[in-house]
Amino acid sequence: MPVTRRTFLCAAGANTLAAQGGKVPIGLELYSVRSALAADPTGTVKKVAAMGYQVVEFFAPYYDWTMGQAKDMRKLLNGLGVGCHSTHNSMACFQSANLQKTIDLNHAIGGRYVILASSIQSKNPAYWKKLALETLTPAHEKLRAAGLRGGYHNHQLEFIPMDGGQRPMEVLAANTPKDFMLELDVGTCVEAGADPVAWIDFNPGRIRTLHLKDWSKQRGYKVLFGEGSVHWKVVLTAAERGGGAEYFLIEQEGSDYSEFETARRCLDNYRKMVA
Repeated sequence: MPVTRRTFLCAAGANTLAAQGGKVPIGLELYSVRSALAADPTGTVKKVAAMGYQVVEFFAPYYDWTMGQAKDMRKLLNGLGVGCHSTHNSMACFQSANLQKTIDLNHAIGGRYVILASSIQSKNPAYWKKLALETLTPAHEKLRAAGLRGGYHNHQLEFIPMDGGQRPMEVLAANTPKDFMLELDVGTCVEAGADPVAWIDFNPGRIRTLHLKDWSKQRGYKVLFGEGSVHWKVVLTAAERGGGAEYFLIEQEGSDYSEFETARRCLDNYRKMVA
């Protein structure tokens, strides 16, 4: 078979990933086990840690915790040897009236990055520029002063060109500070027809974590990590080499298995890939 650019890159990515041996810690976005988490947060985190996940990312419901609950969760994580480096947050968490609570909770949990989980799915470039300049950047500056950083998590629309040809993620990246983190959800990027490796290469040092969500035309997001359309070896190599990746987060919206079995199978696939 002739060596095409794609097969060359995939082979190079496989070799590099094997040489690195999966140095970047692997975590789980806890939305993947959301039903279990809502019923039993402590037990869920213990089960996730027992599987071998090294990092977790809490999402919106954590914001309703008391400071005592946040500190208790930090103690649990420390005892399990698991880190929580980031949280997913609603737009309200970035507003001035709520930002101090956001800072306090993330300090209590031990986080580094406060990430906006999503935004209005607007196709207006002016909306995204205003979001970057009037909400995300001012909040990021206050977070930075508190020893934290802001970030944004994409869905499909953020990688679809708007009027004028720019994509929302490009507007956000151009109008936020260089230490504002761009959390790359790989599956939605691929479904939108974008190239995740090109995006990582274009934003060196800003892709501090990735959501390792797979996707396929046949199964959508029900496909397990490593079994869909994403060329993971190339993506992970690019993220480690130039993206500035500090940790990876498997995220699953659902599958044919239970939440915990899905998380376990995805982790098994990841380990085989980097072994």
